[in-house]
Amino acid sequence: MTATAIPASDGAARPTILGHPRGLVVLFLTEMWERFSFYGMRSLLVLYLTQHFLFGDGEAQGLYAAYASLVYLAPVLGGLAADRWLGSRKAVTVGALLLVAGHFGMAFEGSGSRQYVDFGGRSYEVVAEGRGDERALNIRTPAGTMLPMHFSGEGIAIDRAATAGLPATVPQGSYRSRVVQDPIYVQILFFSLSLIIIGVGFLKANISTIVGALYAQNDPRRDGGFTIFYMGINLGSFLSTILCGWLGISYGWSYGFGLAGVGMLAGLLTFLWGQKLLEGHAEPPVPAALKRPVAGRVNLEWAIYLVAFALLLPVWFLVQRDEIVTEALTIGAPLIFLAMLLWSFFRLKGVERSRMIVALVLTIFSVLFWTLFEQAGSSLTLYADRNTDLTIAGDFKMNAAQTQFFNAAFIVLLAPLFAGMWTRLGRRGVEPSTPVKFGLGLVQVGLGFLVLVVGITHFAGADFKVPLIWLFLAYLLHTTGEICLSPVGLSMITKLSVPRVVGLMMGIWFLSSALAHTLAGLIAKATSGETVGGVVVDLGAQLATYASVFSSIGWVGVGVGVVVLLLSPWLKRGMHMDVAEADHALAGEAQIGESAAIGAPASAARVNDEQR
Repeated sequence: MTATAIPASDGAARPTILGHPRGLVVLFLTEMWERFSFYGMRSLLVLYLTQHFLFGDGEAQGLYAAYASLVYLAPVLGGLAADRWLGSRKAVTVGALLLVAGHFGMAFEGSGSRQYVDFGGRSYEVVAEGRGDERALNIRTPAGTMLPMHFSGEGIAIDRAATAGLPATVPQGSYRSRVVQDPIYVQILFFSLSLIIIGVGFLKANISTIVGALYAQNDPRRDGGFTIFYMGINLGSFLSTILCGWLGISYGWSYGFGLAGVGMLAGLLTFLWGQKLLEGHAEPPVPAALKRPVAGRVNLEWAIYLVAFALLLPVWFLVQRDEIVTEALTIGAPLIFLAMLLWSFFRLKGVERSRMIVALVLTIFSVLFWTLFEQAGSSLTLYADRNTDLTIAGDFKMNAAQTQFFNAAFIVLLAPLFAGMWTRLGRRGVEPSTPVKFGLGLVQVGLGFLVLVVGITHFAGADFKVPLIWLFLAYLLHTTGEICLSPVGLSMITKLSVPRVVGLMMGIWFLSSALAHTLAGLIAKATSGETVGGVVVDLGAQLATYASVFSSIGWVGVGVGVVVLLLSPWLKRGMHMDVAEADHALAGEAQIGESAAIGAPASAARVNDEQR
C-alpha cells in the first residue's frame, strides 16, 4: 500500500492511498467491523432464541421478523437527523456506541429457559446438552438422575427408563410441554435488540454518505471507492458468520455474541482514531445550531440524543409484539404504495408520471424478492440445523449458523464476474434492462427454493437429513438473483423519482424492505414445527413442512419473475431511458448490495432539501 498525493479542487495536494482518499481506509474498516458484528449476531439469533430461551418456532421467527423490520425502518430517521442537524460523524459515533452496548448485552445469556414435560401426573424437567444439530436431550427423574431421551414416531423414547420407574415410551398426545423463562435475561435480550435497532438507524444511514463526501461529484474514482467500501461489507459478513457461528455453537452463545461485540468495538475505535483522515466531510451542516437551547439548558444536540434514548422504549415494546409490527406494515405499507401510485397518476404528467409509476411497480416487485431472500436468517437457518447433513467431507462439518456465509462468499466471488459481464454486454448493446434484471432476480430466488425441494424429495436420508450440496445450490441461486436485482434497485429510485419527492420515495424503498422482512416472518412461521428443549419432535413432519412451504414460495417467485419479464418491454419504455443510460447510471451509483442502501436516506434527504 503506497501513499501518493493528488491535487484537490482547491489546488492543495492531499495524500491518498492507492489513489483514493485516506479516509476511505477508515470507513472501509469501520463498516467491515460493523457488518462483522451485525451478521455474526444474525447468524446465531434464531438458533439462540429456540435453543437457549426455548421460544417456539413461531415466536422466534416472529421476533426475528419484527427485529429485522425495525432495523430497516430506523435508518430513515437516523439519516434525516444526520442530514439536518448532527452530521454523519456524530451520528455514526452515537450509533456505534449503541451497537457496542447492544451486542455486548446479547452476551449476557444467563442460565436460559427451562422446559418441562408433564405426564403420568408428574412434571419432569428436560435438560439439553450442546447446541446446533448435535444438541441432545435428557430427562431429569424425581431422584435427580439424568436419562437420555429422544423423539420417535410414537412419542418420547426414554433410555434406561425402567431403572427410574418410567415408561420406555410416552405416546404422542399423552404429554404436555411447558417452558419457564427467566424474565430478567429475556428482557436483557429484548433491550439489547432495541439498542442494536436504534444504533443501526444512526450508523447505517450515514457511513456511506461520508464515503461519497470524500469525492467530488464528478470524480472518476467515486465508483471504485464505493466498490472498495462494499468489499469491506462482504469481508465482514463472510468472516463473522464463520467465526461467530463457530464460537457460538462450539463453545457457548456468549462467546459468539461477545465476538460480535468485540468487532463493533473495533469498528468504533477505528472510526474515532481516523477522524482527521475524513477531512471534515462528516461534520454537522450548521455546527452552531446544535448548541441552540431547545428545552431549558438542554441544547439541540443533546435533545436529539435524548429522543434517541426515549425511542428505545417503544422499540423495546414493538420487538416483543411482532403482531403489531406485522399488522402495521401489512396494512400501512400497501396503502402508502397505493396512495403514491394514485398521486403519480393524477398529479403528474408525461415522462414524470411514467417514470414514477415504473419506480413504484419495481419497488413492489422487490418486496417479493426480499421476502423470499430473507428466509436466510430464519427458516433456512433452522432448516440447516434440523434437516441438513452439514458434513462437508469426512469428519469435517460446518454448523447451521455458518451456512449463512455462503451468500457473502458467492457475492465476493461472483459480483466482479457479473459486473464484467454487464459491461461487455453493454458494449455490444445487449445488456438486459433494469426490469429484465428484476425479473431474473425473482426467477432465481424462486428456483433456489425449488432446488431445495428437489433435494428434500429425492435425496433425504433415513434420518430426514438432506445433503448440504442442495442448500449450497439454493444460496448460489439466491446470490445470483441478488446480484441481478440489488445493484440497480435503490439507485433506480433516485433516477426515476420526481426530484421534489425523492426523499419520500427513498423512505418508501426502506418501507418496502421492512415490509419484506415482516412478510418473510409470516412465511417462516408457516414452516414452524413442534419443539421440546429446542429439538424438533417429529423430523419427518418438519421436513415435509419445509418441502410444502418451499415449493409454494418457489413457484410464486418463478411465476412472478416470469410476469416481470413479460412486462419488461413496457416497463423499459416507461423509464424513458435506453438500456445503457439507465443501467450504467444506476449501477454506477448503487454498486452491489448494501453499499448504496446504507447511505440512501441521508443522501436522498439532501437531494430533497436542495430541490426545495
